[in-house]
Formats: sequence, C-alpha cells, structure tokens
Amino acid sequence: MSKMDLPPRPELFDFHGISMTHCFTDNWENIQNFQAKQDDILIATYPKAGTTWVSYMLDLLYFGQTFPERQISTSIYQTVPFLEINVPFMDSGVVLANKLDTSPRLIKTHFPVQFVPKSFWEQNCRVIYVARNAKDNVVSFFHFDRMNKVVFGSWYDHVNGWWKKKQTHSKVHYMFYEDLIEDAGQELDKLCHFLDMSPSVETKTWILDRAQFHNMKNNTMVNHSVVPVMDFEISHFMRKGKVGDWKNHFTVAQNEMFDEDYKMKMTDSTLQFRTEI
Repeated sequence: MSKMDLPPRPELFDFHGISMTHCFTDNWENIQNFQAKQDDILIATYPKAGTTWVSYMLDLLYFGQTFPERQISTSIYQTVPFLEINVPFMDSGVVLANKLDTSPRLIKTHFPVQFVPKSFWEQNCRVIYVARNAKDNVVSFFHFDRMNKVVFGSWYDHVNGWWKKKQTHSKVHYMFYEDLIEDAGQELDKLCHFLDMSPSVETKTWILDRAQFHNMKNNTMVNHSVVPVMDFEISHFMRKGKVGDWKNHFTVAQNEMFDEDYKMKMTDSTLQFRTEI
C-alpha cells in the first residue's frame, strides 16, 4: 500500500476512560487474551518516550551476537512487535508476537498499566518502563502526531500508573529517558542487572555504538521508514533525541501555564523528572 492510499487520520474516542483510536482497540479481545510466556519481556512507554531506543538495545543485547542477520534483514516492528496495533494492511501486533520464536520474546506496548493483558502479571514477566519528561515528550508527540495520529490518554496518568505498579511489582524496571541520554552505559548496566545478564565489556561497547541516536536514525531496520503508516515527508519518526528541546517550542507564557498545571497534577506523586541535563 502506498502512502497515498492510507486512510484519513483516525478519530479519537473514549475507551474505558482513556482516549484511544480504533487501531488500538478493535483487536481488544485478542489482545486481552494474549498468552504471555514466563520469559517474555514487555517494554512499556508513553508514546515518543524512548520505546524504540530501549527495544533496540534489548534486541542487540539478546540477539545481536547470536543472530546478526536479524539486524540487517528484519525491521524492529517485527522483532519487537507493538502488541496493540491492528491495521488492515499489516499483521496485527498479537499475530506478530505469537510468530516470535525467540527466547525471550521482546514485546512493546504504549498501554496504560490497567490495559496490559493479565497474563503478563500472571506469568510474572519482566517489564521495562521508560518515562520521559513531560515537556520534551509533548513536543516529540506533537511532531509524531503530525505524521501519525496516536494517543494513549494522559501523560500524568500513564507515568504515575506505571510508577505505582513498580512499588508493588518487583519485576518492573522503571527507566528515565534523560538518564539514558546522560549516561547510556550506566543505564545499560542497570538493565543487565535487572535481566540477570553479564555481557562482556566489548559487547556492551558494541551495543552502545549501534544504539547511538544518529546510527539508529540512519538504520532503516530501526527508524520505522519501512512501516507504511509513517509519513516521513511530514516528520521523521526519529527527530532529535535530545533533552531540553522543549525550549525551542514553548513560549514563556506556555511554559508558565505548563508548570502550573504540572505542579497541580503531580502534587501527590513521588516521581521526579529532569527537563534539562
């Protein structure tokens, strides 16, 4: 299907209290009945918060050395399926996840915590959540929204819902995008510790090099340019990958309004974000 044949942007509607589009809810029963395996790893984020970056690091960590051909022949949307996506001209995320013959299976979601299929909790799967500061997230989401309408409810509810889950579930590893930007090596070490892995220094150096932003942005297997629903003529899926880009977009008045709203909505949260490093 060419980009000229793509359907118009989908309408948003309220779905169990979360604003959603049909491409993430039409396959609801199959998604909720998805059978997780004990060694599955779920990568969860609010959209545009570092999902692809962490997914690619994990793919390299587990399969980069043993299946090097994966990195040049298979797109990340197939190696790390997007569980809830369901569009007519591609296999659904559930189908792609069930096709995976790797161990572990790497699966991504943008669902708020309450939408995650119960089998992930029943199987006590490891979950990696990546959070990004609200200002940069909203700017990145704005650019992404220009090329591909997508929404998963309030950022506040999303990051806080997963943060609360982490407090009661030992298999949730909560990461911050800003920490990845500042010291990806340290964050990779923390990931390895969480996953009970001990790769060599050489392997970690190789992963960090491959997972540098400019290398991923130029890698067609990672940058989503081969996915038909992404219109790169409007905005690249991978734009800048920086902390503090919001300063180039927010007016002083907008920033003051944002800060006021943020303070009110995060009053009861113990989450701390950095908007610059």
